[in-house]
Amino acid sequence: MAKPWTTLAQILEMRSPWFTLIGERLQDDRDRLLDYWRVEKADSAVIITQARGQFLLPPPSYRPGIAQASLDFPGGRIPPDTSPETAAQGIVCRELNLVPEQILSLTPLNDQGWPVNSSFSNQKLFGFVAELDVSPEHQSPESLTYPCTEAGIATLLTELTCLQCRAVLLEWLHR
Repeated sequence: MAKPWTTLAQILEMRSPWFTLIGERLQDDRDRLLDYWRVEKADSAVIITQARGQFLLPPPSYRPGIAQASLDFPGGRIPPDTSPETAAQGIVCRELNLVPEQILSLTPLNDQGWPVNSSFSNQKLFGFVAELDVSPEHQSPESLTYPCTEAGIATLLTELTCLQCRAVLLEWLHR
């Protein structure tokens, strides 16, 4: 059995409301000294939203990390002391301008969350599928729809640039 890695020192800890950056000096299982940097962030949720045989997505939103707007399923951070399900419900209502009663079902795709870049971040991604009670005349005019068909999914996969959104969609597709 390999010898466990040991944290020898913390080089830096920088906190902000959005994340914490931590630099550490580690000794690996072969006694090498390594400096590792990691980011601690709140977990997040991405929700595949469906209504009447259509995927329903909010309009593209500007993303500073890529300096452009991108198409995404509803998603966001899970606040401390909030369950992933409660956060997912709030995200869907906020991003699609709905009320909780319009969410007919909210089904998790994973219970523990998937690690996101586990060598650099502690963040987990929780995936959900929400069935919505939204007729076309009652949805936000800015919302985008794609048919829940093979052709609609293929189109959506060409237009989604967010890897997390794509991963949750593909996870749903393979279930």
